[in-house]
Amino acid sequence: MKNKKVILQDWGLTDYKVAWERQEKLFGETVKLKTEIRNRQTLVAAGDAPAEEPLTPNYLVFCEHPHVYTLGKSGKPEHLLLDEKGLKEKEAVYYPINRGGDITYHGPGQLVSYPILDLDNFFTDIHLYLRTLEEAIILTLAEYGLTAGRYPGYTGVWFDADNEKARKICAMGVRCSRWVTMHGLALNVNANLSYFKNIVPCGIDDKAVTSMQQELGHEVNLKDVQQILTKHIFVLFGMEAV
Repeated sequence: MKNKKVILQDWGLTDYKVAWERQEKLFGETVKLKTEIRNRQTLVAAGDAPAEEPLTPNYLVFCEHPHVYTLGKSGKPEHLLLDEKGLKEKEAVYYPINRGGDITYHGPGQLVSYPILDLDNFFTDIHLYLRTLEEAIILTLAEYGLTAGRYPGYTGVWFDADNEKARKICAMGVRCSRWVTMHGLALNVNANLSYFKNIVPCGIDDKAVTSMQQELGHEVNLKDVQQILTKHIFVLFGMEAV
């Protein structure tokens, strides 16, 4: 039986390490429950347990982070262009983490979303999962009159990906184990783009980074963007809100 219900959580401005630990807790609990369910199903098949079983939960988390650089498992440490002194001057911290992808930046004015989903409740295809998150971002930007798309060969959402003006507005990096996801996406709404100059963003050294504020020429209400993005994610995945 599939559970399409999703628990929405807004963590506000949260230290990256704290948010990472919260993610790991929810992720670990879900993976553990999946294991228990499968063990129970084995007992059911053998006639040694009742057929009723619990359902794995799904979470859609939103937050912002203080200035932080995170390096994915496939990233190169040299893509961080700051030493310890430089990080202190920028009031930023640095963490190697367990998602896919290279290095990226998170900070105030950037909308971060962590879907902690059991994809067995939706579809078991990690590429479709990423493309669906990208589509939710593309549809959200379209509501602001912004035409975004994909860059062939790269994950995330871009403007003008087919020419020399290509610039990235949303980065993505996920971890998936037993079809349970964590980590997610970071959409530059009003982010301070100067912080991206201290890294080789996502390992791409010849493309620009942008934000909704830069593209529109004015600051954007981050909570409004969050509500619109939530709507599109729920529709595309066929989710039910809790």
